[in-house]
Amino acid sequence: MLLMHPMHLMHLVRERRGGIAKPCQHPGYLPSLEPMDIVFTVLILLLAVAASGVVTRLLPLPLPLVQIAIGAMLALPRLGLHVTFDPEIFMMLFIPPLLFADGWRIPKREFFMARRSILMLALGLVFMTVLAVGHFVHALVPSIPLPVAFALAAVLSPTDAVALGGIAGKGKIPGRLMHILQGEALMNDASGLVALKFAIAAALTGVFSLRDASISFVIIAAGGLATGAAVSCLFSFVSVRFLNLAEEGDPAPGVIMTLLIPFAAYLIAERLELSGILAAVAAGMMMNYTTLATAGPVASRVGASNTWMMIEFVFNGMVFILLGLQFPHILGRALLDAHETSDAQVGRLIGYIAAVAAALYAMRFVWVWLLRWFASRGAARQGVANAVPGLRTVGVTTVAGVRGAVTLAGVLSLPETLPGGAPLPGRDLAIFIASGVILLSLLVAVVGLPLLLRGWRRGKDPHAAEEALARTMAAQAAIRAVDDLHDKECMHLDESASAYAADVTARVMDIYRRRLTALGEDREPREMARRADALEFRMKVAAMRAEREILLGLRSSQAINDETFNKLMREVDLTETALTARKK
Repeated sequence: MLLMHPMHLMHLVRERRGGIAKPCQHPGYLPSLEPMDIVFTVLILLLAVAASGVVTRLLPLPLPLVQIAIGAMLALPRLGLHVTFDPEIFMMLFIPPLLFADGWRIPKREFFMARRSILMLALGLVFMTVLAVGHFVHALVPSIPLPVAFALAAVLSPTDAVALGGIAGKGKIPGRLMHILQGEALMNDASGLVALKFAIAAALTGVFSLRDASISFVIIAAGGLATGAAVSCLFSFVSVRFLNLAEEGDPAPGVIMTLLIPFAAYLIAERLELSGILAAVAAGMMMNYTTLATAGPVASRVGASNTWMMIEFVFNGMVFILLGLQFPHILGRALLDAHETSDAQVGRLIGYIAAVAAALYAMRFVWVWLLRWFASRGAARQGVANAVPGLRTVGVTTVAGVRGAVTLAGVLSLPETLPGGAPLPGRDLAIFIASGVILLSLLVAVVGLPLLLRGWRRGKDPHAAEEALARTMAAQAAIRAVDDLHDKECMHLDESASAYAADVTARVMDIYRRRLTALGEDREPREMARRADALEFRMKVAAMRAEREILLGLRSSQAINDETFNKLMREVDLTETALTARKK
């Protein structure tokens, strides 16, 4: 297992002492839970996720920061809410579906094109960070043994693309750079946690072999990727062959099958002592090529898309709210205890966080700069000038190294005791530093990214030409298909029916002919076609809104029942969804 932490359930401990909820002090202690406490906690967390979405609409704040703030507010003593953060349960419940969705969504072509940069960041930077920052932490805080310092550096090395996307906003970071950052975040979770595994083993046994660690990493990573791809293909084969999910029918079984894939990939890989994280990523990437995702009925694809949008929002929100719930108990308690000792101790603890964060940023900046330098030399040898991005790109890449929930889960998985029963030295301080760096990296990104991205000209959309080509070829194929069907349908019709069929064919073909004109090179016909499309769009939207008003009125007057109302409203909603998607 990547996380060497004793298995215990995430639980809520509500020991009322003066109205303050106390977390259990021993990780092996499992209090008896009232079912209503669990239900109450889950409902509060879901309400907090929904409230965070409302707040971001009212205030121009990044969603992850709002959710962390809400979690910190819920952890106030008067509210009496505390959720014990169990790393293994957290990794199994939240991380696989989120990484699966990211792997499914990331552009595979761009991922492959940027493979060198991604691997150098996800592998090279992670291991260099473990070595350099690990030694730095041990020199900065001698009370933290070197293996524990390596473990702290290992958990601080993975970045969080979810937090980055929420902070930067959609479309703010240029596409190629965002693809690299997303690919790095997908891959470096596994490399960081594998490094953590060996650091923990070294801390517990005092033995470390670079050769064995390298071989194990290759086996764990390659095995995890293969397991995830195999599980995704197997689920698709079984679903289509035996459950008939490629045929029209109830879309719910197909949606449920896609929900099970990331958990199955993660658990099987972990059972085989491989990388469950890479298994979830590989399963998501393979979904673009499976029959279940490409050849299934439209209803299943629409249902799966809507379901995954909701899951991503809820799970992402829960992750950051759980982070916010932990920070007051980790950071606040440590700072209060230090304050009782002396103000100098408080300053020393804050200085540790700032120094480690500065070391991480310096390491990342130097590594990205070196990659840029080597790339510029290679481009110069090929006679290409100014082919490599400049200092601003290096700065954005550095500040975009946001740490998130995987870092906290990893550092909390550090064992509390050594094999002899003695406490693991430096564990509490490592948890404090990791939590502080997570919070500081989020704040730095919130302030720094908008400044670095201000006025950055991203140029034209590099995919606009291929999108126009795809739309043109699709419209031409649609016209040919309609023409072929017209010939087949009119073969045995009389003159009146044939004329009516020709009129229907002309109306359908006119949609695609106007689309081709709007995509053409001639400016005047193109502008006229676009104005006609815009007018048609406004008319159709107005018509569908009128349909909704009538349906609502009929339902209110009991002229139609809810079943009829829902069916007709869904038809109107799907039609408008298709229209607005094409308009965007």
